[in-house]
Amino acid sequence: MATEAYEKQAMKERQLTNKVPWKIKMRPFLILSPAFLLTIGILIPFGMAIYFSLTNYSFKYAEYMFVGLENWIAMFSSPSFWHSVGVTLSYAGLATLIETLLGIGIALLLNRENMLARSLRIVLIFPLVIAPVIATIIWQLMTNNSVGIYSDWLRQLGITNFNWGADPSTALITVLIIDAWVFTPFVTILVLAGLRSLPKAPFESAMIDGGSAWFTFKNLTLPMIMPMLIIAVLFRLMLSLQMFDIIFALTRGGPGDTLMTLPLTAYTEAFTYKELGVSLPFMLILYLFVYFLSHFIVKYWTYTQNKASGK
Repeated sequence: MATEAYEKQAMKERQLTNKVPWKIKMRPFLILSPAFLLTIGILIPFGMAIYFSLTNYSFKYAEYMFVGLENWIAMFSSPSFWHSVGVTLSYAGLATLIETLLGIGIALLLNRENMLARSLRIVLIFPLVIAPVIATIIWQLMTNNSVGIYSDWLRQLGITNFNWGADPSTALITVLIIDAWVFTPFVTILVLAGLRSLPKAPFESAMIDGGSAWFTFKNLTLPMIMPMLIIAVLFRLMLSLQMFDIIFALTRGGPGDTLMTLPLTAYTEAFTYKELGVSLPFMLILYLFVYFLSHFIVKYWTYTQNKASGK
């Protein structure tokens, strides 16, 4: 009897399923279609990049031919490639570290309920709405040795040989300052959002027990905002590895090859020397850097989430 009842119930469910209008059946496919189209839009250029990296495709000639791994071998044997890798990783690491530390510090200062903190939280948004290229042009004017206000301030302090982006020894510092000015507010906003969402009870207990400010930050604040902080680091590291506009607008990779990152080297090979097949391996290597670093960061983020939830 139980088997017959089960079969009748299953038959009724199948009949109801068959009566579902086709528009309702198509809803899951319609929901997934934007993601599917986006995936195709990403995979097609990516596949073409891999293919053309195995050719001698050039903007100077109409014909091209398959050359296998020749471009890749030439890239790995080139000193300019390893120099670009070093510059890219140094720039990304320093920019992310500086902006993370500044973002945490500023967020802690602004995590207060007074008129000054509320006003500064609004002003904090302004650098984010300025295009990095425009910000770079503004900083070029401010650091100009003739009319720049910063150069004038340095001269008043007795520093007369600081040439900002025009000197190989100070070019990296200059672009890091501009990058920090533009993107530190992004880290600050994420960290501040994490701070504002923290429960008050643990901090009140720590205050009653006589815990110092450093003890509270180290053992309560930092572990609790760690997931938000990792997200900020992930985004800033990914974008810093791909940084092009600030460096290009300021020095075009100079002086000399001081700031020739992987994106700038690929751009130079493709649009200055017209060798697209030679430039594409640089961008594909950059993709691998971004992918693997972001993969490890996301794994660590998952670990911190599980640890915070007690799993």
